[in-house]
Amino acid sequence: MRTLRFHEHGAALDVLRLDDAEAPAPGPGRVRVRVQACGLTPADWALCGGLFPGGLPRGIGLEVSGTIDALGDGVTGVAIGDPVFGPAPFTGPTAGASEQALLDVWFPRPAGLDAVGAAALPMAVETAYRGLDALGVRDGMTVLVHGAGTTVGYAAVQMALQRGARVVATAGETYAGALRAAGAEVTGYGAGMAERVTALAGGPVGLAFDAAPVSGALPELVRTVTAPEHVLTVSDFDAARELGVRFSGPGGEGAVSTHVLGEYAALAAEGRFSIPVAGTFPLEDWRTAAELSLSGRARGKVVLEIG
Repeated sequence: MRTLRFHEHGAALDVLRLDDAEAPAPGPGRVRVRVQACGLTPADWALCGGLFPGGLPRGIGLEVSGTIDALGDGVTGVAIGDPVFGPAPFTGPTAGASEQALLDVWFPRPAGLDAVGAAALPMAVETAYRGLDALGVRDGMTVLVHGAGTTVGYAAVQMALQRGARVVATAGETYAGALRAAGAEVTGYGAGMAERVTALAGGPVGLAFDAAPVSGALPELVRTVTAPEHVLTVSDFDAARELGVRFSGPGGEGAVSTHVLGEYAALAAEGRFSIPVAGTFPLEDWRTAAELSLSGRARGKVVLEIG
C-alpha cells in the first residue's frame, strides 16, 4: 500500500516521502480501514520534527475516515464495509495518511456526513471539548474564544454556544460572517483587541479560551478577564506558565475527550456542527497539501483524499 512517512527527523517537507509498505494487521481490539480521507494537523509536522520519538520509519496522519476491511480479535459491533472515522495511532511505521490504517478508537460515520467532513472532526473536536471542559464553560457565562477562525476555535465557538454561553470571538474576515450567523459577537485580532472585546462584552469576560497559534497574544487575553487563571490556552504553553494562565495539552489540564466524537459527527450530519475544510488533495499531491497546512494561512482543515 502507499503510505506517507518519514525515515529521519527534520522539517516535514524535507523528511516526508511517499513509500510502498505492507498493510498493517489489526491486533486485538483494533480495526483496519481502507482510508478514504485523512485530515492533516500541526501534530503531524511536530512528529516529523521529533515529538514523541520512537522507532523509524514513522507514519503521519492522525485523523482517518474510511471503511472497515479487517477486524482484530475481540472486536464486536462492527462489520467489514462499515463506514467509520476516528483518531489514528501514530507510533507505528505507518499511520492514517495511507491507503490502509489501523484504528483503536472509532465511531460510525452517520449518513449525511461524507468522508472528508468526518476526517476533519477528530483533533478539532477533541481539543476544543477538552479545553472548554477544563475551563468550566457553562450556561449563562460570557466566554471569549480567541482564534475562532482556526479549526479548534471554530469548534469551540459552536460548542460554547450549544452550552448556553454568550460568546465573543476574535477572528479574521474569512469566517467572521459565519461566526456571527452562528450567534457569536466577533472582533478582529491585533492592537486594541482587549479593549474591543471588553467593549463588546460590556466589561471583562468571564472566561477566555485561546485556540490561536502562538502569537504573543496571551498578555492581551489576560486583560480581558479579572484574573489570569480565567484564561486557558491550547497552544502557548510557555507563556501560560509565565503569566499564570491555565493550559490544556501535554502536561496540562483536561481529560482526553475522544468519547464525544460520535455526538459531534451526528450533529455534523444534521447540519448543526461543522469544521471548515480549506482544501482536499490526492495522496500523491501531499506536498502541496503540507505546504498549505504549514503556511499558517490554510483557513480550515487540509484533507488528503485517498480512497
